Amino acid sequence: MAPLTRLPLAYRLFFLYLEPVSALVGAFFTHFRQQRYLELLNSASAPARLVPLSTSVAMSQLANMYFFFAINEALVLRSTSNLRVWRAVLLVLLIADFGHLYSMKELGPGIYYNVMDWNVGDIGNVPWVYAGATMRCCFLAGVGL
Repeated sequence: MAPLTRLPLAYRLFFLYLEPVSALVGAFFTHFRQQRYLELLNSASAPARLVPLSTSVAMSQLANMYFFFAINEALVLRSTSNLRVWRAVLLVLLIADFGHLYSMKELGPGIYYNVMDWNVGDIGNVPWVYAGATMRCCFLAGVGL
């Protein structure tokens, strides 16, 4: 088994640090700043006052999934330099990327490409997911390995 440091720096930085931290930020906002998260997601449909209880529970469950995403990526990938394990974890996360992007479809097709309309929430939900998916595709294709 090759040492973890033999993996390209770009992959190590992205998968072990940048992406887990960004997922923790997502977890924070979906659990502790629910109103703001909903406003950034779609201000027109965000509740004007209190987040409904069922929405709050669903958002806390989403926060848990973001937290799981962060610790799974950071801890599992840190625990091994086995490329087979890295590929399995990153393939699962790539599938999750496509699911995440698909879940945005109700916001209209422009959410995927209308860069000028993106707010900070959209940047975390669309181009940042594109970046993660691209990094995973490159890794799975063996780019730089």
